[in-house]
Amino acid sequence: MFNIEDVDVSDFFDVQLAIDNLPFIVGGLPMTIAVSFLGMAIGLIIGLFLALGRNSNSRLLRWPARLYISFMRGTPILVFLFILYFGLPVVGIEFTAFQAAVIGFGLNSAAYIAEINRAALNSVPSVQWESAKALGLSYWKTLQHVILPQATRISIPPLTNVFLDLVKATSLAAVITVPELFQKAQIAGGRSFDTLTMYLLVAMIYWPLCIFISIFQERLEKRFSRYIKG
Repeated sequence: MFNIEDVDVSDFFDVQLAIDNLPFIVGGLPMTIAVSFLGMAIGLIIGLFLALGRNSNSRLLRWPARLYISFMRGTPILVFLFILYFGLPVVGIEFTAFQAAVIGFGLNSAAYIAEINRAALNSVPSVQWESAKALGLSYWKTLQHVILPQATRISIPPLTNVFLDLVKATSLAAVITVPELFQKAQIAGGRSFDTLTMYLLVAMIYWPLCIFISIFQERLEKRFSRYIKG
């Protein structure tokens, strides 16, 4: 009969080995952060224009945006990373592993961000557009000064979830040799013959990183809440 009292932590987590390999694994943290932030930045930019395209009255803008979003949401990011890094060189287009990861995560996250942005933009009352038009504001000025500040506050929680997923998904970049956290953990596990300790260690690094992002999310919500109160 299984008795939890008989379980020794050292059986599945070697503390000393984890301490010895911590500097090496943490060395992949800057790469994880770089891929996450750059990928999210690309996703935010493309996602905004995709959302505007989805809301457009023009079929030339609406349908390409819908097709892009459908394709990216229906394609595994791992497959897309393989296409960028291993497939495109066949036709003469080559990216470094880092470039392929940033582009892949950016283009993929843009589809999810677009739907979040579209919902946030549509949640702003139409009277806001009408009032801005009555004041003589152009479309882009209305979007910049009236609509986006209100939509941003609404979209912050789901956008943060996308970013959290993106941070964790960067572990997939290990398969195309990006030296991020998980790839470092794989190397350390291979040379120490204790992969379980290394994987648990890298999980304990991802966890506080995501907690920090969640705290930052709360501060952003407070920062933009004044637009909702107004």
